[in-house]
Amino acid sequence: MSQAGNSNKITRDYLDSLLIETRYLNGDNPDTGFTLYGETFSSPVMTAALSHLTQLGSGGMAKGIALGAKEAGCVMWYGAAEEEEIEMLAGTGVRLIEIIKPYQNRDLIYKKIEHARKLGLLAVGIDIDHPYAEDGSPDIVDGEVLKTLTTDELAGIVSSAGLPLIAKGVLSLYDAEECLKAGVQGMVLSHHNNRIEYALPPLFLLPEIAKMAGEDVPVFVDGMIQSGMDAFKAIALGAKGVCIGRPLMAAYTKDKDRGVFSLLTKTRDELAKAMAYTGCRDLSRMDPSVIHKAP
Repeated sequence: MSQAGNSNKITRDYLDSLLIETRYLNGDNPDTGFTLYGETFSSPVMTAALSHLTQLGSGGMAKGIALGAKEAGCVMWYGAAEEEEIEMLAGTGVRLIEIIKPYQNRDLIYKKIEHARKLGLLAVGIDIDHPYAEDGSPDIVDGEVLKTLTTDELAGIVSSAGLPLIAKGVLSLYDAEECLKAGVQGMVLSHHNNRIEYALPPLFLLPEIAKMAGEDVPVFVDGMIQSGMDAFKAIALGAKGVCIGRPLMAAYTKDKDRGVFSLLTKTRDELAKAMAYTGCRDLSRMDPSVIHKAP
């Protein structure tokens, strides 16, 4: 694929094109404390929903990310996995959000949600943007065919989940509106790591979707978030929190004992610095007017 159509590069370039103004007078030391679904965390920077790390021979990485996130006081998201892997992660004590694929066998979705509910996870989600393989045919994950959801099916899943239900992979006003009709309790703006070429950067749509969602439905951003400044830009524009993925994998590989914790706390501190320099005292007082698009 040419770099021109690479959605990760497009997203990275867009993030870097957003500039901030500084505001010092009447400021205060910022508080990055973060409340999600009734629980409080140290930072709105969370782990991205990585998948199948145990199957890939990186079970140590999966547990290491969980332990690092727990120590840093952050939420962990995780993707496709066997029940035993989810149980292992939940057993570390980290507050976990499991993202489930849109299986054609809808009973499997309900089975996984029931398992998550029994484990007492913080929330569950559905990858609405992963029904198709790279060639556009139905994708197959762990031997299970995937199939796009209807709004009515999503509404049925939401109503029976017994946990907050998040739609992951929203990247249009259309899908956002349909997800809200279905009653979701959260949305993740994402192009699923360059799943489709020439995708809009999540932050391009973020302000309008966050306004549409209102105060009661948190909107999260996943995609090329690599620093506290990236997190600041997203949260100032309306995101409740952000997810960081591949940098955490690299941090764990470099330092298996402290890498994940160190990166999450460093990112939190970078976010606090950006808040301090722009007069944003806490996450409830973030001001989108400090963000400007480069001319």
